[in-house]
Amino acid sequence: MTRSLRHDLYAVGAAALLVTAAVLVGRHLQDTRHTLFVHWPPVLAEWDPHLGPGTPVALAVAAAVVAYGPALAARLPWPALPAAVWAAGTAWIASLALVDGWQRGIAGRLTTRNEYLRVIGRFDDIPATLRDFTGHIVSGTPDPWPAHVAGHPPAATLTFVLLDRAGLHGGGWAGMWCVVVGATGAAAVLVAVRELAGEALARRAAPFLVLAPAAVWQGTSADGYFAAVAAWAVALLALALTRRSPAWAAGSGLLSGLTCYLSYGLTLFALLGAAVLLLGRRDLRERPTVLLAFAAGLAVLPLVFTLLGFDWFEAYHLLITRYYQGVGGKRPYGYWVWANLACTVLITGAATAAGLRRTGAVLLRARTGPTAPVRLAVLVGVALLALLVADASGMSKAETERIWLPFALWLLPAGAFLTRPRAWLAGQAVLALLLNHLLLTGW
Repeated sequence: MTRSLRHDLYAVGAAALLVTAAVLVGRHLQDTRHTLFVHWPPVLAEWDPHLGPGTPVALAVAAAVVAYGPALAARLPWPALPAAVWAAGTAWIASLALVDGWQRGIAGRLTTRNEYLRVIGRFDDIPATLRDFTGHIVSGTPDPWPAHVAGHPPAATLTFVLLDRAGLHGGGWAGMWCVVVGATGAAAVLVAVRELAGEALARRAAPFLVLAPAAVWQGTSADGYFAAVAAWAVALLALALTRRSPAWAAGSGLLSGLTCYLSYGLTLFALLGAAVLLLGRRDLRERPTVLLAFAAGLAVLPLVFTLLGFDWFEAYHLLITRYYQGVGGKRPYGYWVWANLACTVLITGAATAAGLRRTGAVLLRARTGPTAPVRLAVLVGVALLALLVADASGMSKAETERIWLPFALWLLPAGAFLTRPRAWLAGQAVLALLLNHLLLTGW
């Protein structure tokens, strides 16, 4: 066994101990104090070993990616690789969701009492609803919004309102929207890695972007969709800098603005945007119009929502009140501030734990200019920093297995630093399959 592999296994062991501690301490706290409000801490789930119609497909997809993923990622023509990642990711996410059946796994997820589809009828007059949106955030106000509607800016709910207006009614269409669009997030990360760190590392990262345990939650919540929008905002910015394209920059700015109106917490993606600007600063100096185009695109949706009467800052402050009115005010920060990181281990897997160990080693050894490995390490490191800032804020106590999906996607490329990819990919697949078949997840 090489020294690097031994250190990788130490990192995996530490991650496993963190998860074990979170489970044991969490069970004790929930059984004695009843303050965690999850039945299988640190994730929102029930112990329920089961099989389902998606099981054979999930096994087949996992076996195929483990056996052929690294070789195909190395050989496919580049234009075909992001499409292949999206197709394989869609199959992996959908098959895992269907382990719980069509209704429980996909169609019914967004129709429960806290979800977006419950309020479609209240958006008959969209401008009027936006003007009055903040008046229903805090509990105790007339007709308060369900938890997820109140907890997000209105673009999240408007997505499903517009799907309904387009004739795509009900939870089935909404669920498949999250599966299919959410799966594009991996392709977006792949594109960004290629532009910023080179094609060789992007190809090595590709199978890890597909076969992630995060897929257990990507197809069962709107957060997978949010993750894809945020990922494409970063990817288009990378393309804009390397191709010196104002058009890509404007698209990135538009999606960045949309990201902020899908989830308040995703304003932390400004850190990833800053990392992209840092890595592409030479291209930026040569084409300053790129930054101007990005700023113009970024201004569009905040301007539209503000003119329609929605005040983002007022809504965020009201959300803080609503958060502490509910279980967020009762869940202990002292447990969740580290147990959230155990959730991150579960959604990113052992390969990412080892990859992050190697990411740190690359950054520590960096002595010269930004080589391709250093560039990738910076991108992954900044994503980890954004996640840690979200953790320290205390506004994500529990349920981070879905809430932090947008950040988790950017940790997965750390797998590109690993040797023996098939063994690591097999570990990723086994963890995802165990989570999905042993637990009945809340999302």
